[in-house]
Amino acid sequence: MMLRMSSLFLRTLREDPADAEVPSHKLLVRAGYIRRVAPGIYSWLPLGKIVLENVTRVVREEMNRIGAQEVLFPALLPREPYEQTGRWTEYGDNLFRLKDRKGGDYLLGPTHEEMFTLMVKGEYSSYKDLPVILYQIQTKYRDEARPRSGLLRGREFLMKDSYSFDLDDAGLQRSYDLHREAYIRTFDRLGLKYKIVSAVAGAMGGSHSEEFLAPCPIGEDTYVTCTNCDYAANVEAVRVRPPELGDPDAYGPLREVHTPNTPTIETLVAHLNSMDLGRPVTAADTLKNILVKVTPPGTDKTEIVAIGVPGDREVDFKRLEAALAPATVEIFEGEDFEARPDLVRGYIGPQGLPERGVRYLADPRVALGTSWITGANRKDYHAVDVVCGRDFQVDEYVDVAEIRSGDPCPECGSPLSIDRGIEIGHIFQLGRKYCDAFELDVLGPDGKPIRVTMGSYGIGVSRAVAAIAEQTLDELGLCWPREVSPADVHLVATGKDNQIEVALRLAEQLSAAGVRVIVDDRAGVSPGVKFKDAELIGVPTIAVVGKGLADGVVEIRDRASGERENVPLEDVVTRIREVVSA
Repeated sequence: MMLRMSSLFLRTLREDPADAEVPSHKLLVRAGYIRRVAPGIYSWLPLGKIVLENVTRVVREEMNRIGAQEVLFPALLPREPYEQTGRWTEYGDNLFRLKDRKGGDYLLGPTHEEMFTLMVKGEYSSYKDLPVILYQIQTKYRDEARPRSGLLRGREFLMKDSYSFDLDDAGLQRSYDLHREAYIRTFDRLGLKYKIVSAVAGAMGGSHSEEFLAPCPIGEDTYVTCTNCDYAANVEAVRVRPPELGDPDAYGPLREVHTPNTPTIETLVAHLNSMDLGRPVTAADTLKNILVKVTPPGTDKTEIVAIGVPGDREVDFKRLEAALAPATVEIFEGEDFEARPDLVRGYIGPQGLPERGVRYLADPRVALGTSWITGANRKDYHAVDVVCGRDFQVDEYVDVAEIRSGDPCPECGSPLSIDRGIEIGHIFQLGRKYCDAFELDVLGPDGKPIRVTMGSYGIGVSRAVAAIAEQTLDELGLCWPREVSPADVHLVATGKDNQIEVALRLAEQLSAAGVRVIVDDRAGVSPGVKFKDAELIGVPTIAVVGKGLADGVVEIRDRASGERENVPLEDVVTRIREVVSA
């Protein structure tokens, strides 16, 4: 393959696009790989399409390697299957919905569990047909409220989704393990650094799930790793180790104290320490309670829920939304308090909430027998020695408090460290949620029906392009791993004397030898511009046919390390082939 820049559909930019927020977005646009069409929607230019196809090829090869079979569904789907599983409403505003000319309801597919289940139900009926793994690489659509970060959070994106169908849980585990190993090989080949972390299933449903996260400072996912053991989890999946249960009768009676002008935990603690409570008070001794409005999907009935966390912690709304999914969660605002004068803003306490029709969810640290300082449910007053199990009850425990670096590992108790990453893959043991919805059964060897069990496995193909860019770019531009790069070598002819002719001859020889080449044969373009474009485009090997040609040598540069060597002209093709195959 040989691409000539004199005719390549490419325009590089010197300035960052105004809407770009993260480095990969800036450089993919500047280097001429993608162009914005609308918020969260991008076109792929020739170089970008090559990179996207290279990632797709690796994903496809590794899926085929585990015996998966490729199919392709339409993106435009009927409402009925999603209505049957409840996801027509569960997806909420994230679903693109539309009507045809006859008034029929359709959606643009965000994911295809329903369709795969129906396909297998329509084709297979015997235990002899299973197990089977099917997959597709196809465009998905989600109406993101805040599309941003270029390819990392889009409304339209390319995804590989695969589904396993097995007779029992042991078979599901084997299919899950096959996918896990396939993902490891895939991301290794793509040159991605990644962490495998425990995750929550969310709207997908099912039991066990893991995420593959590419560590990156701009990643939207936060995850923890233990400094001692191999525990790793998305923060949404981290489970707090609750304290040992105490004795609710070990404390004095609840009493209320006057606490005017204490709008924050800090001012409350300072005020309490100015009083004679008989002990010093810290933020961890207080119980912070926030109110939220929870609306189940498909209804307009909203429930008021109080969330209790230790006062030295904040509620992590991402964790809260995951815990209460698929319901939507909104913060209780000023007008909501005005409508409920019995709920006093800034002075909410768990005692008395049942009488007010408020369900109480709490962090596991709010364990039976623990004592707290919290709101007294009247203005300018807090309550001291409010004991869980004596003065209030917890309706349900939820892990929604923020996770901090240094928090104890749920497995071994050692400190946790926190990092950010980009989700590039997610694997789920779905179980029978979708098979139950569509009654997907096959006849067993005894002639009795067996309910099939499923796994679901996704790779963000277009997102992987951005993740690779984020992990490998430098101050000069993109810096692709060879497996996904649009070419193996970028030949730069500086344009004097016969340098362009020599570069074109080398490009033809390299292409004939199976090396993928971009050759900058543009006339009238300065060497400085050509060098900057080569660094910006990010092909892993750059060969410069420049002033050294007078001495019979060509300079070969490693784009990542910057290392350079001068190679005799007659040895250039052989040397580049050695570099490419190394």
